[in-house]
Amino acid sequence: MGMVYGIGFILALGLALGLTPLVKKFAVKVGAMDMPNARKVHTRIMPRLGGLGIFFAFGLAFVVLLPWLPDNLLASDRETNLVRALFAGGSIIVLIGALDDRFELSAKVKLLGQIIAACVVVFGFDVTMNFVNIPFGHGNFSMPDWVAIPLTIIWIVGVTNAINLIDGLDGLAAGVSGIAITTILVMAIIMGNTTVILISLLLLGSIVGFLFFNFHPAKIFMGDSGSLFLGFSLAMLSMLGFKQVAVVSFLTPLFIIGVPLSDTFFAIIRRWRNKKPIFAPDKGHLHHCLRELGLSHRKTVLVIYAIAALFGMLAIIQSVAAAHEANWVTFIVVFILLFLLQIGAEVIGIVDKRKKPVINFFSRVIMKTETETQSKS
Repeated sequence: MGMVYGIGFILALGLALGLTPLVKKFAVKVGAMDMPNARKVHTRIMPRLGGLGIFFAFGLAFVVLLPWLPDNLLASDRETNLVRALFAGGSIIVLIGALDDRFELSAKVKLLGQIIAACVVVFGFDVTMNFVNIPFGHGNFSMPDWVAIPLTIIWIVGVTNAINLIDGLDGLAAGVSGIAITTILVMAIIMGNTTVILISLLLLGSIVGFLFFNFHPAKIFMGDSGSLFLGFSLAMLSMLGFKQVAVVSFLTPLFIIGVPLSDTFFAIIRRWRNKKPIFAPDKGHLHHCLRELGLSHRKTVLVIYAIAALFGMLAIIQSVAAAHEANWVTFIVVFILLFLLQIGAEVIGIVDKRKKPVINFFSRVIMKTETETQSKS
C-alpha cells in the first residue's frame, strides 16, 4: 500500500509539471490574463487558469491509479461518497473559477456556483457534519439535519473563499494549502484513514508540481480556478480526515485552515471598523502588512508558510489531545493561539496600525516595574 501512495504522489507531481506549461499556453490563447492594478502586488501581465493544471493532475493521477487500488480502499459507502463528492463538487468549483479567470464573473454568480457545489456534496452524496466533538464536553454531539445541512454548506463555502482571499503573492495560496493538506495527511496517517491519505497525497503532489511554476517569480497564477478548488478540497478533507467520515472535532479544522481563516476574520473586523463593505477589496491582508514591514516577496511568503506550519502542528496536537480526552491541552493550545494572534495582529497592524492594546498594556507593566525597581535602588 505504501508503494501505491508513493507512486500516486510522484504521478500527480509529474502530471502537474507536464500539464501546467500547456495550461499556460491555453490561458494566453483564450485571454485569461491577470492585469496589474493598484491593489495587486505583481507588475506584469500574467496568465491565469493555473488551477486547471492542479485539478487535472489530481484527477488524472486518481484515474490512472484506480485499477491498482486495493479492494478495501474504497470499501465503505462513506469513503466512496467522499471521493465522488470531491470530484463532482470540485468540477463545479473549477468550472466557476475558470470562467471567472477568463470573464471575471460577479461575486454573486461565483457565490451561487459555490453554494450549488456545496449542495451537490450535501444532497447528492449525503456528506454532512453529523457529529461534532465539543472540546470541553463529553463525547460527540449529534446534530439534527436542520443544523448539520446548513452548517456543512456554510463551512464548504466559507473555506473555499478563505483560500481565495490569501491568493495575493506568488506561491502563497498553493503553499499554504499544501501545508494544510500535509497536516490532514499526518492526521489521516495517525487515524488510519487510507482514503484520505491517498487523496491528500495526490493533491499534495499536484500542488508541489504547480509550485515549480508559481513560486516567486511566478510564470503563471493559479487564478480562482485553483484557489477555489484548493479551498473546496480543504473544506472537504478537513471535515472528513478523521476516524469516521462524519465525525469532526470542533476546533481541529479551524486550526488546519488557521492562516486563511484568521486573515479573513481580521479583514472583516478591519473593514467593519473602517465602515467599509465586508467584501470590499483592500491592501490590508497579512501579506500586504508583512510587505509594508520591509520583507521581500519571498521572505513574506516563507514567513506565512511558517505560520501555517505552526497552525498545522497545533491542529495535530489538539486532535491527539481530543482523542485522549486531554481537555487541558486543548485549553492551553487555544489560549496560546489567541494570544499569539492578537500580538501578531497588533505588531503588523492588520486591523488597526495605531491601536495596540495588548502591547501597550505590557509596555506599561514593564515600565512600571522598571520604575519601582529604580525607586527601590
